[in-house]
Amino acid sequence: MLILSTDFLGFCTTARSTKDTSKLKVKPGKIYFLRLINAALNDELFFSVANHTLTIAEADAIYVKPFETETRQFVELVMQDTSILGAESHPLHLHGFNFFVVGEGFRNNDANNSPRNFNLVDSIERNTVGVPSGGCIVIRFLTDNSGSSSNKPLTETLEMSSWFLKTLLFVLSALWVFAELAFAKHHGTTRHYKFNIKLQNVTRLCQTKSILTVNGQFPGPRIIAREGDTVLIKVANHVQNNVTLHWHGIRQLRSGWADGPAYITQCPIQTGQTYVYNFTITGQRGTLFWHAHISWLRATLYGPIVILPKKGVAYPFPQPHKEVPIIFGEWWKADTETIINQAQQSGGAPNNSDAFTINGLPGPSYNCSAKDTFKLKVKAGKTYLLRLINAALNDELFFSIANHTLTIVEADAVYTKPFKTNTVLITPGQTTNVLLKAKPHFPNATFLIAARPYATGPATFDNTTTTGILEYHKNPLLANSKNKLPLLKPKLPAFNDTTFAAKFNNKLRSLATSKFPAKVPKKVDRHFFFTVGLGLSPCSKNQTCQGPNNTRVGASINNVSFVQPNTALLQAHFFNRSKGVYTTDFPVNPPVKFNYTGTPPSNIIMSSGTKVVVLKFNTSVELVLQDTSIIGAESHPLHLHGFNFFVIGQGFGNYNPNTDPSNFNLVDPLERNTVGVPSGGWVAIRFLADNPGVWFMHCHLEVHTSWGLKMAWIVTDGNRPSQKLQPPPSDLPKC
Repeated sequence: MLILSTDFLGFCTTARSTKDTSKLKVKPGKIYFLRLINAALNDELFFSVANHTLTIAEADAIYVKPFETETRQFVELVMQDTSILGAESHPLHLHGFNFFVVGEGFRNNDANNSPRNFNLVDSIERNTVGVPSGGCIVIRFLTDNSGSSSNKPLTETLEMSSWFLKTLLFVLSALWVFAELAFAKHHGTTRHYKFNIKLQNVTRLCQTKSILTVNGQFPGPRIIAREGDTVLIKVANHVQNNVTLHWHGIRQLRSGWADGPAYITQCPIQTGQTYVYNFTITGQRGTLFWHAHISWLRATLYGPIVILPKKGVAYPFPQPHKEVPIIFGEWWKADTETIINQAQQSGGAPNNSDAFTINGLPGPSYNCSAKDTFKLKVKAGKTYLLRLINAALNDELFFSIANHTLTIVEADAVYTKPFKTNTVLITPGQTTNVLLKAKPHFPNATFLIAARPYATGPATFDNTTTTGILEYHKNPLLANSKNKLPLLKPKLPAFNDTTFAAKFNNKLRSLATSKFPAKVPKKVDRHFFFTVGLGLSPCSKNQTCQGPNNTRVGASINNVSFVQPNTALLQAHFFNRSKGVYTTDFPVNPPVKFNYTGTPPSNIIMSSGTKVVVLKFNTSVELVLQDTSIIGAESHPLHLHGFNFFVIGQGFGNYNPNTDPSNFNLVDPLERNTVGVPSGGWVAIRFLADNPGVWFMHCHLEVHTSWGLKMAWIVTDGNRPSQKLQPPPSDLPKC
């Protein structure tokens, strides 16, 4: 409702019908004082009288310097976040107009210097913008009230409106947006990050080398958000390598353009280019991580993602005193791109890593690394939430803390039934949250934190151990004591302890409560049986390879070794240009049946191609993943992009479709995004294909991905607008 009044005249405009139209009668030459009041609940309003100029003389019962206003004005609006109750990003939406985002930055706006950096050439045009947390943003728009903004480029001769109009518009816009958010389905905010891909010299193991980093940090910066938030990460590539980033485990509902795997959902970000990854975190909370998703660049390009519950929502476990991300990695003295390129040329296996790391630090078990040791300081009697992330390229890891029990409460950002263990098994691509309960009293000891590989394959591996130190804050009465405390060491399973691995994985169960249900598909629309493992592929005639009869080692799913396309699959799918890019004939079963975990067939040469499986929207899928022993049985951590799935069964030997389904757990199976296919065994998963787009599935051992153990699913659009893939963003990189 808009209430207008002159001295003794009041009227309302509430509808468009002719009989309900307010009329203001005036006499020629006379001046009328209109007292404008906006009593609308949720809408900011533009007011004008045709062919008449209005002189503003008062605002909110305070006299202002009179100025004239017309219907059409160019407006520059500076929106500044405040830290009165805490800095926070605010998504500001303007109804009825598009605007140009000409500038943004952190800290307070500098009216004298900031305009020098405004982008008046190709600034982005939109209707909703996030005011950066602790920063400001500047927009410009034309008040033509036509329903769309001018499509003319901005010029530096832009006429500016008065400070009053700008300030009033900002206040009304803020109130308006907050009212809208109060009725929104989620109360998420928009969080902005800037990732500069740059080289940085880092010294480990007595040797300095230049590595790819984000913002010069190794490991990379932590992303923190809440369930329901929208996250925008602007990635700028300042190195010679092509780069993409993947937000591992984020569902990317209808936002597949932000998923990140190179040539699957996007072309790489080339040198000097930028790309904004834009996604909303829907129905997820917990620990995930981000990493590069092209070649082996994720060796150093990785970092944690911490998703907190919505405000006011508690954890389903005791509130920890402190939360600590612990991210495992691998370190090579040599350049990892050179290593994988040489292996691809020779057809053999790449060199193993030289060390494992905890938060980028190898620890005292390696040469020159005593000072590069992760230390965790705790207070007696307190509980700590450790957010474990395996970002290693090629190794599953056992993790333990001497003389301490860990309680697992979450896996892959899904709450689990709590269970206690002395050792955690975590594959590359997996995350696990554990509660560490410190001892009730100062223990007069320090404790070794250790991680080392779980290895089952036929090849050599990095058989070393990364270590850190758990220290207790001393009792103040003992603070000056110089006695060296004993260092206690944990006992880890043997490197090939498949029995421990099987028992550990069988203990993991979804929380499966009314608040956090396990929505396992009970009805299955399509069944798939995929073999995963190693094999051989022929080398070209002018190439000398290390395998028998001039072959190279490779890997496949259902005997198809995936060939990376030159065009992103998602673009080819969206624009219906699949010809020459991919085919839809990926086999739903192995082309040849054999004793998968026994004597291999005589012909172990793999086929190759860029093949996908097409699923209709909302198809319920059951997929059995079967390891093979063609070159050697081995555990394979399979990661599915775009979805979580339920691990309904697993076992050793060959899967039996007649007897094994009777043992499936359809009540509280673990829900996750990465699962280890047991060495010499199988695992069964179910998921609902409710996310339109192209979704990568691959082994998260990077060497196996390089060899072709990967494929893609295409999920077609549903019938409703909310079931369709959104169009690509304007800054999507080109191949």
